[in-house]
Parts: sequence; C-alpha cells; structure tokens
Amino acid sequence: MDLMLTTAVAGPAAGPLGRLPGLSIVLPCHDEADNIERAIDEATRAAQRVADAHELLVVDDGSRDATRALAAERASHDSRIRVLVHRRNRGYGAALRTGFAAARMEWVFVTDADLQFDLDDLDCVLALAPACDVVAGFRLQRADRAHRRLNAAAWNALVRRSFDLPVRDVDCAFKLIRRDLLQGLDLTADGAMVSTELLVRARAAGAEIAELGVTHRPRVAGRSSGANPAVVLRAFRELRALREEVRADAEPAVRPATRVRAV
Repeated sequence: MDLMLTTAVAGPAAGPLGRLPGLSIVLPCHDEADNIERAIDEATRAAQRVADAHELLVVDDGSRDATRALAAERASHDSRIRVLVHRRNRGYGAALRTGFAAARMEWVFVTDADLQFDLDDLDCVLALAPACDVVAGFRLQRADRAHRRLNAAAWNALVRRSFDLPVRDVDCAFKLIRRDLLQGLDLTADGAMVSTELLVRARAAGAEIAELGVTHRPRVAGRSSGANPAVVLRAFRELRALREEVRADAEPAVRPATRVRAV
C-alpha cells in the first residue's frame, strides 16, 4: 500500500477546525518528578480545547523518584486521569504499548512528560485529522545540543533508507493516531525504536500519514536517557529485527512506489 504523506506547519493558517469526539493522551514517564504535574496540566488543558471527551493515561515506567506518587495524587482528584505502573523500568516502547492498550477514545495522542513539546500545537491537528489516520509531528527547530541534532539526523537518514519511509522526524514525541488503527498494529519494540515501528506498521496497514511542524522546547528539568549506550544499542537491535521482518514480508511481491503528497 502506498504511503500518503501530507505536510503542514503549525500556525494561524492551520488553526482549529471542529473538535475530536474523544482523545486519549498517553504520557510515558520515567523519573520525571520535576515535570509530571505541569505535564498533566498542559495535557489536560490541550485536551479540553480540542476534544469533546478525553482521558489522560500516565504510564510510569519504573520511576525511582516521586513521579508515580505525584501523578496518583492528581488522579485522585480527576477521574479522567489514570496512572498505569511498571514496577521496573521496561523501556519507552513498553510504556507506550501499555498506554496504547489501555486507550478507550477514538483518537490517541502520544507525547512525553519532559515538557519539550508545546501542546498548544495540538489545536493544529484538527484540520488534518478528518482526512488522515496518523498525524506525525516534526520539530521545526530542535532545541537540543549539536551532538543530539547530529545523532537525530543520522538516525532519521538510516530509517528512511531502511524502510523507504519519507518522514522527516520519526522520533518526534508528538503523534496523533486513530485508536482502531493503533490497536490493530502488532508493536513489539520495547525501546525507542517503537516510534519507527509504529509508522512502518501503520504504513503497511494502508494508513494515510500527515506531517505537522511543531514547536520544540529545551528540557529544563530531569534527564534524558536517549543517548544512554544501552538505549542506543537496543534501538539498533530492534531496527535490524524489524528490517529483516519487513524484507521477509516483501519478498513474494514487488513493493509499489511511495507517493508523497504535500500541501
């Protein structure tokens, strides 16, 4: 199935159009005690603006600080918040899969608890959602150090080459997906490779994907684990396994050319 890719940029011209009937926000976190309360507040405000109904799924992936307790305290005062707990750290992909499986609303939005994405940009997905299955954000200007930008550029190039996937920022933690599509995908990655796997499997399922330029903010509290050698090695192992699976599945037939539609 061809990949249909639409590109848009957040801003006044891409403003709100209607509302989503229901939105599940999946918020994976690990040792984010300094950020989690503000992350919950920002996610709640954004959901109230763009959806008729919403739920917030905080997935605590084995935090050793007060993340879980702070999220549970917020949940005790708001029935729309659910805290899902991994007793040990299982990885970013495992946290996302837990949240995805628990989602109940028509649309699922995933972002991180590190506050690096401006959820005001969620308003801009409303113009794209009716005509697509996935809205994948891309950072208009990365607020990262130079070495992280270089690493990201290399990873994105590898993903494009490995899977012929013309998405410019595969790991951007700003994605909106139809729940019926998402819960039908056989996601297996436990680590950061889950972002690539999600888009590759959505493509294979015939999903139409739109890209949206979004605002990226510097991390001001907590610590990222993206450059951890163990995390990087796991990502490469999972990429190799998915690439081998995709190649095996493609052998019986000639794969159609990828089409890109931009606006």
